[in-house]
Amino acid sequence: MAQRSKPRRGGASGLRRGEAAAGWLFTAPVIAILGVFLLVPVLMALWVSMSDWAGRGSPLSGSVSFVGAGNYSAVLADGGLATKDFGTALRNNAWYVLLVVPLQTALALFLAVLVNRAMLRGRGFFRTAYYFPSVTSSVAITVLWLFLFSASGAVNDVLSWFGINGPNWFNDPRGVLHLLLGVFGVDSGPDALTQSGALGITWWDWFAGPSVAMSAFIFMAVFTTSGTFMLIFLAGLQNIGGDVDEAAMMDGANGWQRFWRITLPQLRPTLFTVLTLGLIGCWQVFDQIYTGTRGAPSKTTLTPAYLSYQTAFQNQEWGQGAAIAFILFVIIVTFTLLQRWVLRDKPVSRRRIRAYEIAGKGKAS
Repeated sequence: MAQRSKPRRGGASGLRRGEAAAGWLFTAPVIAILGVFLLVPVLMALWVSMSDWAGRGSPLSGSVSFVGAGNYSAVLADGGLATKDFGTALRNNAWYVLLVVPLQTALALFLAVLVNRAMLRGRGFFRTAYYFPSVTSSVAITVLWLFLFSASGAVNDVLSWFGINGPNWFNDPRGVLHLLLGVFGVDSGPDALTQSGALGITWWDWFAGPSVAMSAFIFMAVFTTSGTFMLIFLAGLQNIGGDVDEAAMMDGANGWQRFWRITLPQLRPTLFTVLTLGLIGCWQVFDQIYTGTRGAPSKTTLTPAYLSYQTAFQNQEWGQGAAIAFILFVIIVTFTLLQRWVLRDKPVSRRRIRAYEIAGKGKAS
C-alpha cells in the first residue's frame, strides 16, 4: 500500500509566514489610521490630564510642567468647586443610568417580542415605526422635546385633562424623590444624611433622585434608543430555534414560563450587548445636554461628559477636563466588567448534576 508523502515542514511554515506577512500588509493601513487618530490623541489627552497645559501652544512643549495626579486630586479630593461640580454631575448621571438602562432594555425587549410574533399583521410597519426615532438626529429630538415639555407644551396640556398642573419641566431643579417625600410631609433629611456625604454632596442630595428637568431627558432617552435595541433583540429572537419552545409547550408550560425559562436564557449574549451599549451611551450623554439645558437648572442636568467639555473648552482648565474624561472612562470600564461578571455563564453545581442524572436513570428504567 503506497504511503502518502508528508508535506515538508519548511514549506508549510514558509506558507504560514507568507500568510502572516500578507495579513499584516493588509491591516497596516487600518492600524496606522487607528494609531494616528485614536491611540496618539488618547495618549496626548492622558499627558494633558497630568500636566498644567493651558491650551496655548503644544502640550508637549518645554513650558508645560508635569503635575502628576494634581488634576485628579482637584476633581476628586480637594473639596472645592471642582469636586462639588463633579459630584453633582456624577449624581445626575448615576440616576440617569439607573433609570434609563433598565427602562430602555425592558421596553426594547417587549417591542422585539411583540413584532416577532408571526400572527401580528403589518410587522414591517411596526418595526419601522418603533425604529424611526433612533435614526432621527438627537439635536432635532432635543429641540422637539423642549417644545413638548415647556410650561405651555403638549405634555402639560395632556396632564391638565386629568386635573394635573404640570411643572415647568426644564426649569425645575427639584429632585423627584424629594418631591415624593414632600407629599408625606418629609421636607428635610436626618442628620446622618445631611451632615455627611461624598464629593462635596450630602447623602440627602445624593438620594434626591433625578431632577424634574433630568426626568424629561430620561423620557427622551428611552423614547429614542429603544428602537435600536429592539432590532438587536429581534435578531437574537430570530436566531433561537423553535423546537425547544415547542417541547416546553407540549410539557404544559405557559407563555410566561417559556419566555422566562427558555427564551430569556438564550438571549443572554444579546442582553449583555444591549446592557453594555446602554451603559456606555448613558454615561457619555452630552449632545442632549449641550443642545437643551447646558447643565441648568442649578446644575441638576450637568453630566460628567458635559462637565469635561465645559471645564476644558470654556473654563480653560484643560488638565481637569481631561482628568474628568479619564475618570469617566474608568467608571464605564468598571461597570462593563461588573455587568459581564453578573451575566456570566455560571457552572452547574455537582448537586444539580447528580439530581439530573438520577432523574434520567429513573426515566430510562
